[in-house]
Amino acid sequence: MTDQHVTVKKPLFSTLANRSWIILILVGSASFSLSAANLPDSQEAFQQLGIQQQDIANLDKGEVVFFNVADGEENELAAGAAIYVPAAPSKIIGYLKSKNLTSIDTDVTAEGTIPAQATLDSFKGFSLKTGSDEATKFLAATPGSQFNLSTEEFQALKAASSAQPDAASQAYRQVLLQRWQAYRQSGLKGIKTYDRGNGTEANPRGELQAATVQTKVLAKYFPGLYKAWLSYPAALPAGAEEKFIWRNRQIEGRPTALLVHRVIASEGGGEVVLARQFYAGHSYNSNQLAIAGIPYRDGSLVIYANRTFTDQVAGFGSGMKRSIGQKQAQGEIAKQLKNLRKVIK
Repeated sequence: MTDQHVTVKKPLFSTLANRSWIILILVGSASFSLSAANLPDSQEAFQQLGIQQQDIANLDKGEVVFFNVADGEENELAAGAAIYVPAAPSKIIGYLKSKNLTSIDTDVTAEGTIPAQATLDSFKGFSLKTGSDEATKFLAATPGSQFNLSTEEFQALKAASSAQPDAASQAYRQVLLQRWQAYRQSGLKGIKTYDRGNGTEANPRGELQAATVQTKVLAKYFPGLYKAWLSYPAALPAGAEEKFIWRNRQIEGRPTALLVHRVIASEGGGEVVLARQFYAGHSYNSNQLAIAGIPYRDGSLVIYANRTFTDQVAGFGSGMKRSIGQKQAQGEIAKQLKNLRKVIK
């Protein structure tokens, strides 16, 4: 089989570096009643991840090294990388808290915090340019792969009045509000499927559940938080702080809406940040990302593991398409990690 038999859209994989984030910052003090001895040191992390001795020299130079992350589904792309950042884990987590990652992801054009009592007005910052090709296509959307919508959402679009100047944006905001409400009430169980037409569906709910189950580091070192995260909206551990975020991001040259759930927990100097993107407007179905930062030399070893589920790599030629996609993803991941290293001094 030659490459022309397989179509993989390169811009898709530029989005792999910022889907939803699961960030594990493991520092040398206890978190959730864990003793420091239970937390992995850099050598243990190298061994667990399969990072070879020859790669460590490259890490010390500030270069990105890659490791294998096993993928479990035909439509899953998994990629892992690590970089040495000459800053303490607390400084890295502080930066990520304050900047929401947008400073290292130039494709994010707008974002906002979703309040606990959200209304349609909470999403007013998200918009599709009136009269644009994207707005026109959204109002005329039908089941398929162009937009990630449920059967009910496609039906609601038919009733939307295209006579209003901001009709597409208003309709999209309604989708975002309802999807946020469903997730807020029922967690993963509240995530609707995407209607692909001809009786087929994509299942982001099942994908995110599988991705969470596969987060072995979280399950091993923070079992209480892991259980709450998997069964959300179960009560989070005491002191945990959650935040919901909407984003408008350019993906494959198109604006799209993203919904993110982020949890930050701190105890005795140890911090954990979890985030899950539970809705993406098009191009991929779902994603979870893990970043672990552990003390290393005079700073931190930042470990990055990414799981993205997309129909673009499933089906005929899936092996080759995943191979191409993973290589493209590695390039984008390296770019983001180098940006992170650059901005944290």
